[in-house]
Amino acid sequence: MKRSRFSTRDRHSKEAAALQRLATSLSDSGGKLEDAFLEAQLIERVDSLLAHGGEDDINTALNQLFEANPQAHDELADMVESRAESHTLAFQGQDFDVLLFSAPIHAWSRFSIPANTLPAPLIQSLRVQLGAHVFSRDARIALCDFLYSPDQLPRSFCDTHGLTQALGEAALAGKTYSVDPSVLPETNRFLSDLRYLIGAIAVPRGAPLFRWHEDEMTRDGAQKAWAAQGSPLLESLFTGCAWEMRLPDAFHTACRTADRQSRAYSLRAAVAFLETMLGLMPPEIRVVIGPCYERELEEYRVSFGPKDEEAIYHGVVWPLIGAEDDNTDVVGEIEATLRETGITHIRFLDHHLPLEFCDDCNAPLFPNEEGELIHAELPEHVSNTAMTMH
Repeated sequence: MKRSRFSTRDRHSKEAAALQRLATSLSDSGGKLEDAFLEAQLIERVDSLLAHGGEDDINTALNQLFEANPQAHDELADMVESRAESHTLAFQGQDFDVLLFSAPIHAWSRFSIPANTLPAPLIQSLRVQLGAHVFSRDARIALCDFLYSPDQLPRSFCDTHGLTQALGEAALAGKTYSVDPSVLPETNRFLSDLRYLIGAIAVPRGAPLFRWHEDEMTRDGAQKAWAAQGSPLLESLFTGCAWEMRLPDAFHTACRTADRQSRAYSLRAAVAFLETMLGLMPPEIRVVIGPCYERELEEYRVSFGPKDEEAIYHGVVWPLIGAEDDNTDVVGEIEATLRETGITHIRFLDHHLPLEFCDDCNAPLFPNEEGELIHAELPEHVSNTAMTMH
């Protein structure tokens, strides 16, 4: 007999309600044994939804818990991210733990920052360096053959889960995961941006994942070794760019950390760009910092221009991340970063600015010293057009 569509809606609401109930119970748990019991049930629910495209149910539960029970929301969010980026696969009679990882790269250039297919010899060399300096000796490594921009990363938990499984199978088979660039969105062009090497490792169940789990190597040591040995491999790819390689880590953690780091990197890139393009040295630059609000504080917009003129040559958006709000000393962090570059002329606008964009090109507008939001534009004698940085 044909089923009513209402039964589907009811099932969806029950799945979301079950996630909320389990996450709430986990947040209220009084001991590790109870934690283990509840986590096992939550894992079973989340795995089933990820495998069967239950993105709406997951997001419904997260959205409803966000206001009602922040601690339960965090428990559920942590679990969903963990299960989306990790997996267990059987191969040749043995179970393997699979972890999706990201290796972020900060870059800036007045030309294009690459986001394209990677040649096979480069992928092989990168795998060697990852195996030598980042991942454990038993780790089998697979990489995507594409350098991702932020716009091209998986957009949902279910997409991330699918990529984890596909890359885990590739790692166990000793293959590279081939990406079809035609199905990816075009990347936006920014002066300063992130790029990501995406891959997965597979290790025997319960074995160490990272080099610092089995050696005296520290995370900082792994970062330095990876940057020193990996950077030369990318020189031909990043021609005309300045770039910094960050420590590979579990997918969601690496992406979040890179987002935070990219804000200060963008400020430093702005100063270097103005010096390179215009010969404008840090002591000659004036910076204006303006807080932009919608219903609440969303971001700070940072304007760069010559200290003796009203013009704005460049702008950087500094978005708030996580729990940051009006009470967080974000301005202090921005100012400290700017002063490290040698900039001394800094003004903070102590009033609310709207979150305005250009009607014609949709670029964010940046504050001048009077608090007016205007376009950032390079001088006419500079042929390069201004680019928004984030």
